[in-house]
Amino acid sequence: MSRFKKGDTVHVRTDYPQGHARAPYFTRGHQGHIEQITGPYPNAEELAYGRPGAQEPLYRVRFRQQALWPSYQGSPHDTLVADLYEHWLNPGDRS
Repeated sequence: MSRFKKGDTVHVRTDYPQGHARAPYFTRGHQGHIEQITGPYPNAEELAYGRPGAQEPLYRVRFRQQALWPSYQGSPHDTLVADLYEHWLNPGDRS
């Protein structure tokens, strides 16, 4: 079962673990919105080390590019979508 639903605001954890991590650095610490739940998939962070990866919801999360990169020169409406596993996400600010 998925913890989040389409439209929810989420915040990406700011952890920087050593080894294989599937959350892009530039998304960590930022807030986005759930665009889609793509389904449960084996945790690729575990699979990378030959361990069984437990099934975990994977989400498509949309971010404003100016929020990710304050010096971004493009349109304020430009966005980026990243696929993130549920363990990287916390509930976001509701404001």
